[in-house]
Amino acid sequence: MTLNLNALHPASTAPAAGTDAAGQPHAPTYAGVLSFMRRPYTRDLIGVDVAVSGIPLDLATTFRPGTRFGPAGMRAASVQLAELGAFPWGVDPFDHLNVVDYGDCWFDAHNPLGIRDAIIAHAREILATGTRMLTLGGDHYITYPLLVAHAEKYGKPLSLIHFDAHCDTWPDDNPDSLNHGTMFYRAIREGLIDPARSVQIGIRTWNDDFMGVRILDAPWVHCNGTQATIDEVLSIVGDAPTYLTFDIDCLDPAFAPGTGTPVAGGLSSAQALEIVRALGAVNLVGADVVEVSPPYDHSDVTALAAAHLAADMLCLMRNQKLQRHQRM
Repeated sequence: MTLNLNALHPASTAPAAGTDAAGQPHAPTYAGVLSFMRRPYTRDLIGVDVAVSGIPLDLATTFRPGTRFGPAGMRAASVQLAELGAFPWGVDPFDHLNVVDYGDCWFDAHNPLGIRDAIIAHAREILATGTRMLTLGGDHYITYPLLVAHAEKYGKPLSLIHFDAHCDTWPDDNPDSLNHGTMFYRAIREGLIDPARSVQIGIRTWNDDFMGVRILDAPWVHCNGTQATIDEVLSIVGDAPTYLTFDIDCLDPAFAPGTGTPVAGGLSSAQALEIVRALGAVNLVGADVVEVSPPYDHSDVTALAAAHLAADMLCLMRNQKLQRHQRM
């Protein structure tokens, strides 16, 4: 059956013409279906290692909207990354990691109170098959329901590696709130993540209570360097099951103008990529890249940075799969 991306319950589909289920695609870079890195669009997860899916939400934003277009923007920006072997990894990650594009999570945007449960159900369906998730946002609220599902699957509390300009731990005790600045307050209060084994990188906004999470703010990273940042992150999370979330506004607006709440003084794309690429020792159970807002982007620079980060997360997952097999 052909996958209808506008349907409420898309069916499975075969890989697009010119695309293998493993390895790199054969379609020209400028043509074909804009799935993430040209992975086949399917909801058949038999034998699949990672499902890339989008959550096109921007109803929880506190400033500029537009992140509902983020998953599509990252998919379009990713096509060139499927053209050659991954840099600096020197491999085709899809030779050993079976990755598909699962399409987008469906939710009723006209019924905001149903969005949380729709995202949880979407994640549960994928995780129940043993498939890991790489999620494209969407505003940062989506990480909260994703953490609910991942904590159910892998046990709570999880460790969190969080790249952002904002700590997102501002108080919010309204159970029905949709707010992209309060998710980790709720996640800590509900025991989904362990603040003592979690770290936030690139922060440059203030909160009177960071709830026990280690803060490596942007000035700290600039002053101490990427290697010190990597060492600190690895020492904090250890071997705990860890969720990685990257809000693109962690990057300075010079590198990521297309986002809802830009803050000056952030990381460069080179700094962020270097840190993410060094997280191979982390027990990574899931990841997302969020807050890309294409209406505010210029020449796709934000979407390109986000697509590179997401591609590197897949390379981390590829290497971790090989490491698991070597230990067996």
